Amino acid sequence: MPTVPLSQVKLGDRFASDVITPLGGTLFRKGRVVTSREYEILQAFLVQQVDIEPREGAEEVAATEEAVLARFNAEYDRLISLVRRIFVSNMSGIGLPIMDIRKQLENVLAHIGEYNALTFMPRIADKQDYLYHKSVLTALTSHLLAQWCAFPKKDWLPLALAGLFHDIGMLRVDPAILYKPSALTAAEKEEVQNHTKHGYNLLKNVAALNEGVKLTALQHHEKMDGSGYPLGLKGDKIHPYARLVAVADVFHSITLERSYSRPISPYLALEQLQNESFGKLDPVYVRTLIEKLTSFHNGMVVRLSDNRLGEIVFTDRNNPTRPLVSVGGKIINLVTERSIHIKSVIR
Repeated sequence: MPTVPLSQVKLGDRFASDVITPLGGTLFRKGRVVTSREYEILQAFLVQQVDIEPREGAEEVAATEEAVLARFNAEYDRLISLVRRIFVSNMSGIGLPIMDIRKQLENVLAHIGEYNALTFMPRIADKQDYLYHKSVLTALTSHLLAQWCAFPKKDWLPLALAGLFHDIGMLRVDPAILYKPSALTAAEKEEVQNHTKHGYNLLKNVAALNEGVKLTALQHHEKMDGSGYPLGLKGDKIHPYARLVAVADVFHSITLERSYSRPISPYLALEQLQNESFGKLDPVYVRTLIEKLTSFHNGMVVRLSDNRLGEIVFTDRNNPTRPLVSVGGKIINLVTERSIHIKSVIR
């Protein structure tokens, strides 16, 4: 079990013992493979030396972990390409190849363990890609949320499909309006809102989709207090699929870059979701998403909005996105330091 200075640590090495922070928290567990991210954290915490295992086979383990992540990314990119082709072709009224979509979606879901809604941020190549990525991410998050909210297993894939197709009615909206960089007129807002009706009409005769998927396209902008559109439904009059997908949709709508707004931190997005749950979004689904995505524990390393790295030392259940963070030995209370927020989880 050699102890080596940080300068001699190589990517692919394994820690032979736990790496402990000055506060006594566990920075890394024994056996963890060193990647560029781990090395950055070691530097940030001024770790001088670590115990590493003999290097034989370490590179193979690191390569395997990288390969698993690469498979998820590859399947994700294939689904984006398929959604792009389908959305473009349906502008001409061509039917939906549901089985092709379902198969590729299942290929991505087979690697769902590699997906973290807080940290996975795809590169948006152009303004049209925003719609495709939001649709796929909403599908993945809806699939996870269905499990977390104890939906029967038979509903998991349909809920992912509901997330994937919830905005398909946007195909019937004038692109000049859809990607307009400035404020919309009243008439333009009405046209955009009509995407819910267009989406339902596109899906209503597709026998391979259940009614919940179709109603999600129609109802995902309905609000719990009846202030939504297009029908002004309220509460349990809104289909459960639509209520769940709406939560995932709002989250990804504000965390992805689009033509008329900059993305916000996923953690601020969760706070916004929490605020909107009062009368607007289903509070049970919102609370579940926040609790699952912010399962912080003491010793977790995060990057703050001012780019400093810190270590979580305490999380208040009433403010799950704003724990106490130790930065260089100084405790920062994100509940009171409102100008600072968590930018990303490092480990």
